[in-house]
Amino acid sequence: MSFPAYTPAEAERRETFLALMNAFSYPGRTYELPLPADAAFADGAQAIADALLDLETSYHTPDTDLVAKLAQTSARALPVARATYHFYPTIDDAALADIREAHVGTMLYPDQAATLIIGCQLNAGNPLRWTGPGINGERRISIDGLPEAFWSLRQTAIRYPLGWDVVLLAGQIVVGLPRSTRIDL
Repeated sequence: MSFPAYTPAEAERRETFLALMNAFSYPGRTYELPLPADAAFADGAQAIADALLDLETSYHTPDTDLVAKLAQTSARALPVARATYHFYPTIDDAALADIREAHVGTMLYPDQAATLIIGCQLNAGNPLRWTGPGINGERRISIDGLPEAFWSLRQTAIRYPLGWDVVLLAGQIVVGLPRSTRIDL
């Protein structure tokens, strides 16, 4: 039995989905999206949105340029407390206030928690120690562009199985940070 070939757009979405799936399976490892090496946050966010968003999902972003791109996915723009996917090119005080309201799921439905896609710089800043499922021992990763207040907020919000999952996006590179991963500063 033969299957039809993927169109180029379908192939890119599939590669993006596989990169995200692997990133969450092996937290702290880097994976490449099918984008140019000099890709901007908006390019990576668009690739992720194309792979994950559809009529049954929702999003929130404070970035007005990104709103128009995300609207093309047919997903619904919802207030921060109800949105499934959040896109933050940078984390400032306003973004931190939004993230505080992001849904962490419920004990009955932990899968209803938000997923945050956050812009950052990798291999810069102080190294963080990552431990948990999918990590053999520990992993040390340097991430810049996220204030210490973000890490404190994450630590407060995560009460496994509750909490949000995070995709760290640096150009074409993604790193998965599931709620089950512990971060030590």
